[in-house]
Amino acid sequence: MRCAVALTRKNLLKNPFASSRSSLTCTYKCGNACRDDAPNEFSTNEYFADVAKRAYSRRQALKAGGAVTVAFGGASLLAACTSDDGNGGATGSGGGNGDNGNGGGESPEGMRFPVVEPNEKDEVVIPEGYEQNVLIAWGDAVEDGAPEWDFDRQTAEAQMKQFGFNNDFAGVLEAADGTLVYVCSHEYTTEPMMFRDWDVEKTTEEQVNIGIAAHGHTVLAVEEDDKGFLKPIKGHELNRRITGFTEFTVTGPAAGHDLLKTKEDPTGKKVIGTFNNCSGGITPWGTMLSGEENVDQYFGGVDKVDDEDLLDKYSRYSIKNELSDRGWEKYHDRFDVSKEPNEPHRFYWIVEIDPSDPKSTPVKHTALGRFKHEAGQIHVTDDGTVVCYMGDDERFEYIYKFVSSRKVKEGDLEHNMGILNEGTLYVAKFHGNSPAEEIDGSGELPEDGEFDGEIEWIPLMTANADGSGESHVDGMDAAEVCIYTRLAGDKVGATRMDRPEDVEASPVTGKVYAALTNNKYRGMAEGGHEGVQDNKIDQETDGAGRPYEGPTEVAPVTENKNGLVLEMEDDHAGTTGKWNLLLVCGDPEEAYSYFGGFDKESVSPISCPDNLAFDEYGNLWISTDGNALDSNDGLYAVAVEGERRGEVKCFLTVPVGAETCGPIVEGNRVMVNVQHPGEDDDATPDNPISHWPEGGDAQPRPAVVQVVKSDGGKIGV
Repeated sequence: MRCAVALTRKNLLKNPFASSRSSLTCTYKCGNACRDDAPNEFSTNEYFADVAKRAYSRRQALKAGGAVTVAFGGASLLAACTSDDGNGGATGSGGGNGDNGNGGGESPEGMRFPVVEPNEKDEVVIPEGYEQNVLIAWGDAVEDGAPEWDFDRQTAEAQMKQFGFNNDFAGVLEAADGTLVYVCSHEYTTEPMMFRDWDVEKTTEEQVNIGIAAHGHTVLAVEEDDKGFLKPIKGHELNRRITGFTEFTVTGPAAGHDLLKTKEDPTGKKVIGTFNNCSGGITPWGTMLSGEENVDQYFGGVDKVDDEDLLDKYSRYSIKNELSDRGWEKYHDRFDVSKEPNEPHRFYWIVEIDPSDPKSTPVKHTALGRFKHEAGQIHVTDDGTVVCYMGDDERFEYIYKFVSSRKVKEGDLEHNMGILNEGTLYVAKFHGNSPAEEIDGSGELPEDGEFDGEIEWIPLMTANADGSGESHVDGMDAAEVCIYTRLAGDKVGATRMDRPEDVEASPVTGKVYAALTNNKYRGMAEGGHEGVQDNKIDQETDGAGRPYEGPTEVAPVTENKNGLVLEMEDDHAGTTGKWNLLLVCGDPEEAYSYFGGFDKESVSPISCPDNLAFDEYGNLWISTDGNALDSNDGLYAVAVEGERRGEVKCFLTVPVGAETCGPIVEGNRVMVNVQHPGEDDDATPDNPISHWPEGGDAQPRPAVVQVVKSDGGKIGV
């Protein structure tokens, strides 16, 4: 079977410093971004961990783990992520409905539910006293005329009208006519799980077009039943599929630039399709934002390009394939960079969709910069200024924000749809408060007793009302800053982070939280590891000659396998802020983990934070991607204020091989997108390891799960 050969050539052997994602998932979700050299390895910018060496709270760390031990080298990480018997399992911990062993008391409102323990079940596991169902799954009808789902009789024509593959971000909003609408993105396709005996070198045009059609977005009119579950309204005029064949309009300073022009689009203002749409956001004016993320994997033909400058810029965006993982370029020239060298510049944007108008043309916003957008999350200041926070989801990349020049006008959609075209794009530089010499690697903490610092927002580009722009980066014009935003961040000295994903402001406090999922090269272990093939495992320095640093206060574990959650008090429309650490994720039984100062004996283990959401009480909810603690991914609630700050409780877990995406936490309902169930290196359609959601001998299907309280009450109350 060809797919196995294709995977083998990509060096997909298990890595002890990687998450639990299968190699299959890594290939088709992100093009093996974490198994290749980091595209930012040659930047001379400072690591966030270098900055964070300036501060950690002695009091909080002692409270969190007793004697403070900071892990160095590979041994401590392996000890942290595996049990004594080598099975790597983290046992469940307290955290029930009430007293959590932290001096008495009960969890905050919204978090009073029985904890779901770590498990490896092929089902969605929810707390006692709750019930669930599936709203919609891959292949179900969205638009009129869609046939009944049949795994072995797929067509591109059908997929254009059916629910797409691997659903990621989701939101529920009210359309202009009052209809309740569910919206979501379809991040990527996994062809070896979609087709029997799939072979990238023998893929048919129909298979290619099915894959293109399975990307994009779904807009689905819904209504609520007596229990609080949503159900589709079949045949509704708002029901819509946006796919890789849908036309998009380009706005902002890069619109019409020569670098965006192609043979098919000499205007540089009309793009066909959107791909690898990860997380996103819902705007106050009722539209959906969606981030184009790992788009590099869809392009081939790099081996036939001889322009060295262009190749360097491709490399900065991880575009490297001779043959893409899906082979789309065999039938569509736009995916062959030797034929259409500018086509990649037309992706990696934030897109905006109006669910209230099924005839509307979606927009790509160049003023928000071009990078691997995990999401775009909106915060509105008291005076109506719109701030869009964004993370660039790759190792050692940056955190950004866009501050609008326009103010929100309630009820004026035309005005509000232009908000993200006017304003200033910033990139973050983090500063610590303590002298570097106070951090000697021993675990001794700085004299100021604080684990915090300041944020400096560096302007990159200002977009004007007439579509022009002003660059704030030497040697780059405004359009170039938009198109090569990563290079602009390099030039101004932005701080390199550990896979910044969702960045979202609390609607209650205004504090901003960032999920830093992991980074296996955060402090490279000395020497190699038997049986492991990794192109950097024996290297002591990165491409810029700097040592792979060891643990620090902000990244206190070698190889940062389990991730971090940062908290920022930002002057949203301004250029300054403060940061501190909320979570060092991992097994609470290990010294390296930290839970905001909360008693670690009373929290759920959590690994690889990804998407974020807030409930009406201000609790932070975190979905995970690639749990490195040998259990299924899940959805977790975290208290961020008060004496129970740092309390983490698992609300649900997803089936084997799956990822938890797109959490929606409403008063009476929780929803998650279950992405890539059953994806495993040994799984095939003829030998699936999951049969969720239908059970029996059915093929696994990405789907939307919703959970309500059995008694009809509010979640976590």
